[in-house]
Amino acid sequence: MNSFEFENGGVLNDVNVEYMSFGTPIYDDNGIIKNAIVYCHGSLGSYSSIKKLAPLLGENDAFDENKYFFICISALGSPGSCSPSSTDLKNKFPKYSIRDVVKFQKKFLAEKFNINHVLGMIGNSMGGFVCLTSAINFPDYADFIICGVSSYKVAGHDFILSQFVNEIIESDPDYNKGDLTYSLIRTLRIACLAEFNFGLSKKALRDMSKIELSSEFENFGNESIETDIYDLKYCNEACMYFDVEEELGNIKSKTLIIACNQDPHFPPELDAIPMSKMINGSKLVIMDSDLGHLCFNELDTISNELKEFMEGLGDC
Repeated sequence: MNSFEFENGGVLNDVNVEYMSFGTPIYDDNGIIKNAIVYCHGSLGSYSSIKKLAPLLGENDAFDENKYFFICISALGSPGSCSPSSTDLKNKFPKYSIRDVVKFQKKFLAEKFNINHVLGMIGNSMGGFVCLTSAINFPDYADFIICGVSSYKVAGHDFILSQFVNEIIESDPDYNKGDLTYSLIRTLRIACLAEFNFGLSKKALRDMSKIELSSEFENFGNESIETDIYDLKYCNEACMYFDVEEELGNIKSKTLIIACNQDPHFPPELDAIPMSKMINGSKLVIMDSDLGHLCFNELDTISNELKEFMEGLGDC
């Protein structure tokens, strides 16, 4: 994009946007794609997160790629697109919110594809925040949203976890220098390890031997240093203040909420169930998976429920 303006007034020019599209576009009488489904990935993910839908793209499956045109954009703040690391602005990158992530996505779709209305949006974790925010602020934008392993606000232990990650990062005096140092790499690893407990289910972790746990913990930490510490900090802050509880009644899109009983981040009884009661006409599916917060990698286990929801959209 030529430029992007943040809510706080910051402006970036010559903005890179990374994306993937596939499927079968269907055009209306004005030559505009009318069957676009946008996938919104989790924190610091990328366009490749759409691979979670792969088992459901076949003929007559829930997301039959012969019926739909899919677009997945690496979100604002993610390294493949416009982020602190990819712009090399580091800690001088403009602060952004989930609303900025939504605006970034909408602006790109309008400029690149001439799309100002989508058939639907699907998002997991932070991607769920994006779906909800979009449906609230632009009620006529998407006919449906699917919000998975997500919530209407970050609160309680999730907020404290985010604050803990911030404390770890800000405790390093090198953070404000804007240059990557050995100390910052070590700090990044420790900050990411704070989140290790919040992926797999408690049972999956409990079933591992201490040797296996130590190995997984070590690998998780080693892989985390591929992340940029400034990307992590900015994304963490954008998510930790997310709260749309008072605005859920504005949602007009048909809504499917997917939760997982074993999700340590957003347990259904605290997040998905209350949210389903606050969104008029929403449907709720609660799945079981030892993958916990990562259960979107097993969406094929609820393929019937997803197909039923998609078929129920009618002529949206």
